[in-house]
Amino acid sequence: MKKLLSKYRTHISTELSIDNIGQEITISGWVRTKRDHGRLCFIDLHDAHGIIQCVISDDSESNALVDLVKSISVESVITVKGLIVKRAENNMNKALNSGEIEVLIKSCNVLSQAALLPFDLSASDVSEQLRLRYRFLDLRREWMRQRMLLRSDVIRYIRNKMFENGFTEFQTPILTASSPEGARDFLVPSRLHPGKFYALPQAPQMFKQLVMYSGFDRYFQIAPCFRDEDSRADRAPGEFYQLDIEMAFVEQDDVLNTIEPIIRDIFVKFGGEEKVVKGVFPRISYDDAILMYGTDKPDLRINIKICDFTAEFKNSDFSIFKNAVQSGSLIRVIPAKCQGQPRSFYDSISQFAEKELGAKGLAYITWGDDGVFKGPIAKFITGEVLNKIHSEGIYKEFDTCFFVCDTKQNAEKLSGKLRVKIAEMLNMIDENKFAFCWIVDFPMYEFSDGIVFSHNPFSMPIGGHEVIDNARSTEEMLTIKGYQYDIVCNGVELSSGAIRNNDLELLYKCFEKAGYNRDTVSDNFKPIVTALKYGVPPHGGIAPGIDRMIMLLAGEKHLRDIILFPLNQNGEDTLMGAPTALTQQQLREMRSMLRELIVRN
Repeated sequence: MKKLLSKYRTHISTELSIDNIGQEITISGWVRTKRDHGRLCFIDLHDAHGIIQCVISDDSESNALVDLVKSISVESVITVKGLIVKRAENNMNKALNSGEIEVLIKSCNVLSQAALLPFDLSASDVSEQLRLRYRFLDLRREWMRQRMLLRSDVIRYIRNKMFENGFTEFQTPILTASSPEGARDFLVPSRLHPGKFYALPQAPQMFKQLVMYSGFDRYFQIAPCFRDEDSRADRAPGEFYQLDIEMAFVEQDDVLNTIEPIIRDIFVKFGGEEKVVKGVFPRISYDDAILMYGTDKPDLRINIKICDFTAEFKNSDFSIFKNAVQSGSLIRVIPAKCQGQPRSFYDSISQFAEKELGAKGLAYITWGDDGVFKGPIAKFITGEVLNKIHSEGIYKEFDTCFFVCDTKQNAEKLSGKLRVKIAEMLNMIDENKFAFCWIVDFPMYEFSDGIVFSHNPFSMPIGGHEVIDNARSTEEMLTIKGYQYDIVCNGVELSSGAIRNNDLELLYKCFEKAGYNRDTVSDNFKPIVTALKYGVPPHGGIAPGIDRMIMLLAGEKHLRDIILFPLNQNGEDTLMGAPTALTQQQLREMRSMLRELIVRN
């Protein structure tokens, strides 16, 4: 680190050690704590780098200096000049670099006296409302400071890794056009073009593709993205950052093989090599993920795979399941190892399924070393059902099966959430591991009051023209897969990506299946459509979420704890007071713009 010399300091806290004993130094910072022991007064002085202890005694040459030091309020900013001395043996703090020394105060200058704090910076139970309103105080707390420094270090490391891998950094526009696809836009009125609006980018999607159209090979950007959507633990309202990536002349495997080592290196560097599960990241098809994990964001730290027992119960003696299957329901089984658990354990899981997830009920069976099945439906576990339990390896590896019976969509959702709940209750999830996987072969379309895109509409369908041309019914449309992929860690989606459609005629066909005619596509996506007429390479990309990666590395559950100045859950910046009411002048201008827009339409 470059030495920070000024009239306020000759050293920073982390530069001082027993090697400096006997030196006169000047240091500045905040009074983190003050301990007045009568004859002695100690101050923990905190700068941007660490803490050093300062001390003054009643036998100081200046009574005025003693009185001044004792009167300083916590979190005041001061400059101390003094002598580095060795601490008493019983007063050393081996946890600090400066824990064997202290500064004997010779003079002290109060640069800024602090008022009474709105909350105790050492407290762990401060309300989020207070923390965000006084974020500048919240950020002085060591654990918050460490998370912001982690964020800086991760982003710097990412940028260096991208350069090492031959990527070029570009910055795409912030003021751009609104897109009909995706989440709700943040709109910005144009003063120079009354009645027209810019949109803040939900992602640099079209721009990153246009970079490839422009003849560049590998692009990246630490990109700000803006979406007017509700807050979640792993989703910041308003804005977030992503590692935006696009590559030319690539297939799906090229993108995955390039990005996987970069993601691994990031988590090894900042999480620890021992925490990252060994081996290549598993590549799991979307259909297999939904079947085995009940979600396209599986947590692979949980050693449980869901099994389908629909066919086995179709002709079973258990009429409730048999009739449900014949009416179109599915049977999904979650195996677990629950030996020794009391009846209350099973009751808790059943109550969770019914009250929290809306399940109609939850059947289960157990077995022990004697091989006897027990539980509400134990007597129906015969024939094909019994064979399935053995053939899937469930009988050998586990001792309990939970049965979910519902419509396809509900059965998948219920079994996925129950898999996680059971693992949590059995303490199966290793919080010190990062388990990654790729989810591939996403459906191009889904049904929601008609055929709609389920992923990125600019993706290349697997099978190209042939599969699109041959799909005529809704059922056939829903079987079409795309070169689309997600990277998932510990049940958190870090990123979506895809190989892009670089064939204009095929792009028109894909949109037509979702109800868009050619004129609509040409009007709404004019830059892409125009550029596709002039020679476009095969290309694809991905955009891992910076915030989500740092959240996992920091061991946090909420994105707000790794963002410098986040919005609250209601999308408000309580520190700056945003969103704000417009001034009268701004209101007049806005009314004028809106009137112009109404007249034009």
